[in-house]
Amino acid sequence: MCSQRLSDALTRRELMQAVAAAGLTLGTAARRADNQGGDAGDAGLPARREPELTRGSGLMNDIRGYLAAEARRVTGRACASLPVSARDWLSLLPGRRRQFLEMMGVPELPPPDARSPLNVHVAGVLHKPGYRIEKLHYQSLPGLYVTANLYVPDGLKSPAPAVLYVCGHATNQKAHYQAHPRRFAQLGFVSLIVETIELGEIPGHHHGCYRQGWWHWYSRGYTPAGVEMYNGIRGLDLLASLPYVDANRMGVTGISGGGATSWWVGAADERAKVVAPVCGTGTIASHVAERTVDGHCDCMFFINLYGWDLADVGALIAPRPLLVASADRDGLYSIASIQETVERIRAVYRLLKADHHLRFIATPGGHSYHRSSRTGIFSWFLKHLAGQEAPADKLEDVDERPESQESAESLRVFTAGIPKDERVTTIQDSFVPLAKPPQIADAAALAAHRAKVVADLRARTFHHFPPRSAPLTPRVEMEWQEGWHSSRIAFTPEEGWRLHAELALPSDPELRPAPVLVCLKSPGGSRYQMEEFVGGFDRRWARLFVQVRGVEETSWGPEMSWHIRRAAAITGRTVASMRVLDALRAIELARGLAGVDGKRVAVAAEGEMAAVALYAALLDANTCAVAIGNPPATQNEPSRPDGTGPAVEMLGCLRFTDLPQVAGMLWPAELVFVGQRPDTYAWAEELYARLGAPGATRRVASLAEWRPGV
Repeated sequence: MCSQRLSDALTRRELMQAVAAAGLTLGTAARRADNQGGDAGDAGLPARREPELTRGSGLMNDIRGYLAAEARRVTGRACASLPVSARDWLSLLPGRRRQFLEMMGVPELPPPDARSPLNVHVAGVLHKPGYRIEKLHYQSLPGLYVTANLYVPDGLKSPAPAVLYVCGHATNQKAHYQAHPRRFAQLGFVSLIVETIELGEIPGHHHGCYRQGWWHWYSRGYTPAGVEMYNGIRGLDLLASLPYVDANRMGVTGISGGGATSWWVGAADERAKVVAPVCGTGTIASHVAERTVDGHCDCMFFINLYGWDLADVGALIAPRPLLVASADRDGLYSIASIQETVERIRAVYRLLKADHHLRFIATPGGHSYHRSSRTGIFSWFLKHLAGQEAPADKLEDVDERPESQESAESLRVFTAGIPKDERVTTIQDSFVPLAKPPQIADAAALAAHRAKVVADLRARTFHHFPPRSAPLTPRVEMEWQEGWHSSRIAFTPEEGWRLHAELALPSDPELRPAPVLVCLKSPGGSRYQMEEFVGGFDRRWARLFVQVRGVEETSWGPEMSWHIRRAAAITGRTVASMRVLDALRAIELARGLAGVDGKRVAVAAEGEMAAVALYAALLDANTCAVAIGNPPATQNEPSRPDGTGPAVEMLGCLRFTDLPQVAGMLWPAELVFVGQRPDTYAWAEELYARLGAPGATRRVASLAEWRPGV
């Protein structure tokens, strides 16, 4: 029922007092003497002002500028608020590491003795002068095969130090990077080189969002970085299980994608006593502002639920020895952003009095190794894992002469075909556990479940919402009367944005204050698409037509959609979650407008905006009804590879809920389906039927058939 509230909320008087305290102008009582001419008219709306586009608002209203500014905020926070003592920092580490693992899609990392069997299988051995190469595979999870080569020095008389070498984006990975584990073996290290799930012998997927249109990876909370991290952790498990390896002297290194994986493994697993990422370092600020994100694979980023930068990840490695090597003309990482990342991490090393354990090597040229980075890494590992002082300039470099290389075929593990039980090609569908529809027996159970889901969503999916809302500062820019008392209103949903809404009040003063239907306009829709959607609806209700970000005057061209969706994600938000914030602020705006009954606010939307409406109503908790047309069946489905098409992904939301369950959690608000609805929403209808009045669901062919509360 539209008079029913889902939770306690401010009374209208309290709301008006709070709004007034924030400096807003709502209704005739809040008019100011400096209203620059004109009054609020019969509707008692905010004082009329000259249109801000004419006056010059000084606000960006620019998605690229906004995301760049938010990315800079993310980077600016990294390692910026450290505790005063090393003890305090170390006490924070377990919680920080749990957050990191959660963003990698591993909310619960079992201890080594509770993990599934590795099922190591050695397919063959190559004996070489001074070392041997074992061609093997292991299963980091059942069916998740990792192809690898193990380089073992000859004549080991005691357990040796070990190196996990994680591959970058090259084909025939074990062959392409073989010079590195070979050189480590020649220096006395047991070295395990592991291939990725994308370019290993079993070709899986890294480019879900990047190329495939699998934008629902964001909703799932899935990143291939998490799989590569976990495969690397299990690689350390394998090394630690070998009798000729000293499990207390293991390290990890790699370049490019392997550089990123070095960060991930080093941050997640303290058994990696030395870490050396190469050409895998940069800031979120740089990736967005300089658009280097466009060149990066999905495996280079975590699902940024908590607004972290790479420096926050690197801080988890301190005080263990960390060597960062990068090129100074890398097209994927600006040298300034690399240096900034290192210096932010250095603040933690200094706090722990371990500055000598952090080193940075800048090499000339593009995205590649250099002699100085390779020999610098060998020297660093010899010092910190083998206890040997070996100046880098005295060490031999890798041998990459063609005659010294093994063929890709000779290093192959699966010579008789790929195992039938492999999960490499489908791991994206099972790696992160998703929420299942809950069993809810009564209103109390629903309230408890809803409270937990909302808390989880606010802490993660909507973590980017400002802790303090910006003043709405609504301002009427134009009024007209053509069957309705209408006005164009500007308002601020978030710092840096000024959106518009059109309010249509019943022209008859006797019908005011009127209940209001907040109508969320759709991206790419025709000029009057939403007006047509609500056409014929009860004229005793006011309408507030809202343009959220990316709709009409703040829209961006389709050629920018792919970039915006990926850039937004690495800053900790999505297009849809930003629109949820806009919708929430529009609901707040509606409640405060004179001429509107703030106790009876409903929301209407269609298509992809139905997802926004459902989440906004859930978070608001006081909307009396939601009317949706053609809603998405789920957030667990792809969109278009070029970034156009429905943008309903929200970071990690599917770990807690999905659209049909969001709809069900709106009880006792009235839930109206306009036209056909996907079968998935049967769950919501069944829940409403089970709980009964005052909640109700309706199915109507058009909103002209809906009589709220009847």
